[in-house]
Amino acid sequence: MIPPKPLPRPDRVSLWRYVKLFRRDILSAQPARLYRAWMAEFKTPFFRSFLINQPDLVKTVLKERPLDFPKSNRISEGLRPLLGKSVFLTNGADWQRQRRIIDPAFEGGRLRETYPAMWAAAEAARARLMARAGETVEIEEITSHAAADVIFRTLFSIPIEDATAQQVFHEFRAYQRSQPILNLAAFVPLPRLFPRFFRKGTRATARRIRALITRLTEDRQTRIAEGTAPDDLATKIMTTRDPQTGETFTAEEMVDQVAIFFLAGHETSASALSWALYLLATHPDWQDRIAQEAQTLTGDFSDVSKLKISRDVFREALRLYPPVPMMVRETTCPEHFRNRTLPKGAQVVLSPWHLHRHERLWDNPDGFDPARWHSENGKTCGREAYIPFSAGARVCTGAGFAMVEGVLLLALLLRDLRVTAIDGREPVPEAHLTVRSRDGIWLRIERR
Repeated sequence: MIPPKPLPRPDRVSLWRYVKLFRRDILSAQPARLYRAWMAEFKTPFFRSFLINQPDLVKTVLKERPLDFPKSNRISEGLRPLLGKSVFLTNGADWQRQRRIIDPAFEGGRLRETYPAMWAAAEAARARLMARAGETVEIEEITSHAAADVIFRTLFSIPIEDATAQQVFHEFRAYQRSQPILNLAAFVPLPRLFPRFFRKGTRATARRIRALITRLTEDRQTRIAEGTAPDDLATKIMTTRDPQTGETFTAEEMVDQVAIFFLAGHETSASALSWALYLLATHPDWQDRIAQEAQTLTGDFSDVSKLKISRDVFREALRLYPPVPMMVRETTCPEHFRNRTLPKGAQVVLSPWHLHRHERLWDNPDGFDPARWHSENGKTCGREAYIPFSAGARVCTGAGFAMVEGVLLLALLLRDLRVTAIDGREPVPEAHLTVRSRDGIWLRIERR
């Protein structure tokens, strides 16, 4: 089986090509030089954008001075119909308050408490895939179903088979395919009341999703008041008070947060798991090693520390196919990077897609090599050039949760099953809400 190839990399890309492609496939529009450059400038008639790959500058933006580089509204405009004022989009005092309420729900001890629900979802996913043995399946659909089940079980203590959960899942599937990573507002400074040119149905789908989430949160509020609510993530977040103000989230704020939990915990996990399975289908030796390692699984949280090979493989999948390929910050004052002046309001692009494949940082940057994490180069790059969950103060709250979930699902699914890639159906990555394949990822499923 031929390993996956990197996307074609044109030498130069015009502004017109960017405008033409940004709604469909921003990844293949990236010129080859960006995989070698420490910094690059991109000019439009309306703003200046700077891609930064130099590790110490990435550290400055994400870790050392995060409040000086807030999230750019150019990106948030495209996500606001669904995510409202969630922690993913806010900045400054609003964001700090939201993190003070949310972070306790994802502390280390809570991972152990949510593990039984995660295990139940993983076993259900394995059973569904076992029933498809002997078939060729579109694996992104399978992983989306599994990741959604994990979120519903850990957040609201309901399985994916619940009627409301099913509705949210199917509506979200439609939304992620209709919503590009960038909205027109990313390129053109539109007045506040000017139409944002969302794709047909995007706003309506977002409204339906939010209505369903509202139903779930209102029901949970009632059960909390009655003292009958389960001790899951939703209850924890809805009852946690801001240590500075004593306030909890309002009902509308909770809908915003649940929307991003579903996006971050479902979309990104499904993307990472599907690419990991494809990479293993093209590297059967690593697949066999995971299957052997997974024989030790018992369903206890202590299993997590034993899945070392599975963790290395999942980390490598996140390196090659980071679910969120680009993050955009904005300068709040003039900056001076690499002898260039970044004016106030400039866009600072931090791209895991480029940083993780940078030719001057990584050994064999486009190759699949889970063993790299034990080499000196891999350890160094893991510290300085690996940001699948962002980094610093704005690191994804659920990063630890995602690593446990992804590694567990990968190991349990492959313990008794084998996946094989289909010749002639190599997936082509595209950036929707996350990095997905243009025509799906098709794999043959067989029992071991």
